[in-house]
Amino acid sequence: MSSVTEPGVATGEPPAWATAPAGPPAPQQDRFTRFLQRRWRESPVWAAPVAMLACMGGAVGYTLAVHPTDVAAGAVPTCLLKYTTGFLCPGCGGTRAAWYLLHGDLPAATRHHALFVFVVPFLLYMYVAWAGRRLFGWRLPQLRLSPTTLGVFIGIWGVFTVLRNLPWAPFTALYV
Repeated sequence: MSSVTEPGVATGEPPAWATAPAGPPAPQQDRFTRFLQRRWRESPVWAAPVAMLACMGGAVGYTLAVHPTDVAAGAVPTCLLKYTTGFLCPGCGGTRAAWYLLHGDLPAATRHHALFVFVVPFLLYMYVAWAGRRLFGWRLPQLRLSPTTLGVFIGIWGVFTVLRNLPWAPFTALYV
């Protein structure tokens, strides 16, 4: 007669149910993500703020060099949505608003994209607070954007986009 024992009892190993993972296995990061994270850890502390500043400088330089207020409709580069449908996209007028802001004409900038003009000071402050903390240890208060805040802003931006495409007054004043 053979005796039936629980698996692992005679050998001292825990049963299979005790060693099984509780949930799905942890996802493995892909090579590209591991590469970027390694580069981030190895990069000097000043690299990210300087790269961001270079990107912003490039955008400002492009805006000043192109002179977007003199560009004819359909000129390259143009907004593909506006070119194909005639509708203004959510960012339509942003480059012209930036050009007017860089030249100190706040009313004209607001006329071309009011939300862009509203957001620029917040974005600049967020950059200065982040870069100042990272580079110099400044303790400027950080703007914390909750998911609700971002959702409300995106909702307002969507409503603004729809209103500026309506073909009757007073909404035609928003068309640029």
